Amino acid sequence: VQLQASGGGLVQAGGSLRLSCINSAGTFSGFTTGWFRQAPGKEREFVAAIRWNGGNTVYGDSGKGRFTVSKDHAKNTVYLQMNGLKPEDTASYYCGVGRPILSNFRSPDAYYYWGQGTLVTVSS
Repeated sequence: VQLQASGGGLVQAGGSLRLSCINSAGTFSGFTTGWFRQAPGKEREFVAAIRWNGGNTVYGDSGKGRFTVSKDHAKNTVYLQMNGLKPEDTASYYCGVGRPILSNFRSPDAYYYWGQGTLVTVSS
Protein backbone atom coordinates (compact mmCIF):
# COMPACT_ATOMS: atom_id res chain seq x y z
CA VAL A 1 0.00 0.00 0.00
CA GLN A 2 1.30 3.41 -0.94
CA LEU A 3 -1.16 6.22 -0.50
CA GLN A 4 -1.07 9.62 -2.12
CA ALA A 5 -3.48 12.32 -1.04
CA SER A 6 -4.07 15.40 -3.15
CA GLY A 7 -6.57 18.14 -3.88
CA GLY A 8 -5.99 20.51 -1.00
CA GLY A 9 -5.63 24.25 -1.44
CA LEU A 10 -6.82 27.68 -0.43
CA VAL A 11 -10.55 28.33 -0.65
CA GLN A 12 -12.92 30.94 0.67
CA ALA A 13 -15.51 30.10 3.27
CA GLY A 14 -18.50 28.48 1.63
CA GLY A 15 -16.40 27.01 -1.14
CA SER A 16 -15.72 23.41 -2.09
CA LEU A 17 -12.78 21.11 -2.57
CA ARG A 18 -12.46 17.49 -3.58
CA LEU A 19 -9.63 15.50 -2.08
CA SER A 20 -8.33 12.33 -3.68
CA CYS A 21 -6.53 9.37 -2.20
CA ILE A 22 -4.94 6.89 -4.57
CA ASN A 23 -3.16 3.66 -3.72
CA SER A 24 -0.31 3.61 -6.18
CA ALA A 25 1.00 0.24 -5.00
CA GLY A 26 -2.12 -1.87 -5.13
CA THR A 27 -5.81 -2.00 -4.45
CA PHE A 28 -8.05 -0.80 -1.67
CA SER A 29 -9.89 -4.12 -1.79
CA GLY A 30 -10.48 -5.55 1.65
CA PHE A 31 -9.69 -2.28 3.36
CA THR A 32 -11.56 0.62 4.83
CA THR A 33 -10.23 4.03 3.87
CA GLY A 34 -10.51 6.76 6.41
CA TRP A 35 -10.09 10.49 6.06
CA PHE A 36 -8.70 12.33 9.03
CA ARG A 37 -7.59 15.89 9.57
CA GLN A 38 -5.12 17.52 11.88
CA ALA A 39 -4.82 21.20 12.67
CA PRO A 40 -1.68 22.60 14.29
CA GLY A 41 -1.54 21.74 17.96
CA LYS A 42 -4.54 19.45 17.78
CA GLU A 43 -5.04 15.70 17.63
CA ARG A 44 -5.85 13.88 14.43
CA GLU A 45 -9.62 13.98 13.99
CA PHE A 46 -11.84 11.49 12.20
CA VAL A 47 -13.69 12.94 9.20
CA ALA A 48 -15.15 10.04 7.21
CA ALA A 49 -14.56 6.47 6.16
CA ILE A 50 -15.65 4.14 3.39
CA ARG A 51 -15.37 0.41 2.99
CA TRP A 52 -14.01 -0.50 -0.42
CA ASN A 53 -16.02 -3.71 -0.65
CA GLY A 54 -19.65 -2.82 -0.13
CA GLY A 55 -19.29 0.94 0.05
CA ASN A 56 -20.49 1.45 3.61
CA THR A 57 -19.77 4.99 4.73
CA VAL A 58 -19.60 6.74 8.07
CA TYR A 59 -18.98 10.37 8.97
CA GLY A 60 -17.58 12.30 11.84
CA ASP A 61 -19.60 15.09 13.37
CA SER A 62 -17.46 17.81 11.80
CA GLY A 63 -18.31 16.95 8.21
CA LYS A 64 -21.73 15.41 8.52
CA GLY A 65 -24.06 16.93 5.95
CA ARG A 66 -21.27 18.83 4.20
CA PHE A 67 -18.73 16.17 3.25
CA THR A 68 -19.19 13.10 1.08
CA VAL A 69 -16.79 10.18 0.85
CA SER A 70 -16.90 8.05 -2.28
CA LYS A 71 -14.80 5.64 -4.31
CA ASP A 72 -14.02 4.92 -7.92
CA HIS A 73 -12.99 1.34 -8.57
CA ALA A 74 -11.78 2.05 -12.08
CA LYS A 75 -9.44 4.78 -10.85
CA ASN A 76 -8.50 3.00 -7.62
CA THR A 77 -9.25 6.23 -5.82
CA VAL A 78 -11.18 7.35 -2.77
CA TYR A 79 -12.55 10.88 -2.71
CA LEU A 80 -13.64 13.33 -0.08
CA GLN A 81 -15.96 15.99 -1.48
CA MET A 82 -16.11 18.94 0.89
CA ASN A 83 -18.81 21.55 0.46
CA GLY A 84 -19.72 24.55 2.56
CA LEU A 85 -16.20 24.84 3.90
CA LYS A 86 -15.62 26.84 7.06
CA PRO A 87 -12.44 28.40 8.47
CA GLU A 88 -12.48 25.75 11.20
CA ASP A 89 -12.04 23.10 8.50
CA THR A 90 -8.50 24.39 7.97
CA ALA A 91 -6.14 21.47 8.55
CA SER A 92 -3.95 18.92 6.88
CA TYR A 93 -6.11 16.09 5.60
CA TYR A 94 -4.83 12.53 5.58
CA CYS A 95 -6.13 9.30 4.13
CA GLY A 96 -5.39 6.02 5.82
CA VAL A 97 -6.31 2.40 5.18
CA GLY A 98 -6.91 -0.39 7.61
CA ARG A 99 -9.45 -2.89 8.77
CA PRO A 100 -11.18 -1.12 11.64
CA ILE A 101 -14.06 -2.64 13.52
CA LEU A 102 -17.20 -0.93 14.70
CA SER A 103 -15.65 0.12 17.98
CA ASN A 104 -12.52 1.75 16.61
CA PHE A 105 -13.12 3.12 13.12
CA ARG A 106 -12.82 6.68 14.45
CA SER A 107 -9.37 6.03 15.88
CA PRO A 108 -6.25 6.70 13.81
CA ASP A 109 -4.73 3.63 15.46
CA ALA A 110 -7.08 1.42 13.43
CA TYR A 111 -5.45 2.44 10.15
CA TYR A 112 -2.16 0.86 9.12
CA TYR A 113 -1.01 2.97 6.20
CA TRP A 114 -1.14 6.71 5.64
CA GLY A 115 -0.68 9.15 2.84
CA GLN A 116 1.43 12.28 3.21
CA GLY A 117 -1.43 14.69 3.85
CA THR A 118 -2.80 17.56 1.83
CA LEU A 119 -3.31 21.03 3.28
CA VAL A 120 -6.73 22.68 3.20
CA THR A 121 -6.91 26.35 4.11
CA VAL A 122 -10.27 28.08 4.35
CA SER A 123 -10.25 31.84 4.53
CA SER A 124 -13.03 33.86 6.12
